Amino acid sequence: MVLEEEIEIREKSAISFFEEGYNCSQSVFMAYSDLYGIYTEMAAKLATSFGGGMGRLREVCGAVSGMFLLLGLKYPFIDPKDKPAKNANYKAVQKVANEFKAEMGSYICADLLKIKHIPQHPVSSQRNKAYYKLRPCARYVASAAQIIGKELMK
Repeated sequence: MVLEEEIEIREKSAISFFEEGYNCSQSVFMAYSDLYGIYTEMAAKLATSFGGGMGRLREVCGAVSGMFLLLGLKYPFIDPKDKPAKNANYKAVQKVANEFKAEMGSYICADLLKIKHIPQHPVSSQRNKAYYKLRPCARYVASAAQIIGKELMK
């Protein structure tokens, strides 16, 4: 399979996960977690708290956090003394964050949704037509899935 085709399939998978009701972080992480031997259920668990800009705090976009989780698998550092590995991870994190920001204007959830920078009620929004009409999150999930796909498939 051609690289672009695989990334496109995984992007569609991420969007599908989001439309099923998974949060942005779960959707991006789950679309690629199999590359690292992580099953969908475990991937959903690991990425749960990063939705809504980290538990609806509206900080770093969940789709971006999903990319960061994947970068921890591609560029891990396990030994705290392994500075080159740590730096490789941080370099990759900054690279994809900057690509996302260049494309979308920000990687902060509140900015992307054009809402105030304040934590929201912890109860998640009802997923319905009105929700999807007001939330451009599927675009952010798609963008993050594309960006991280290119990085992971190097």
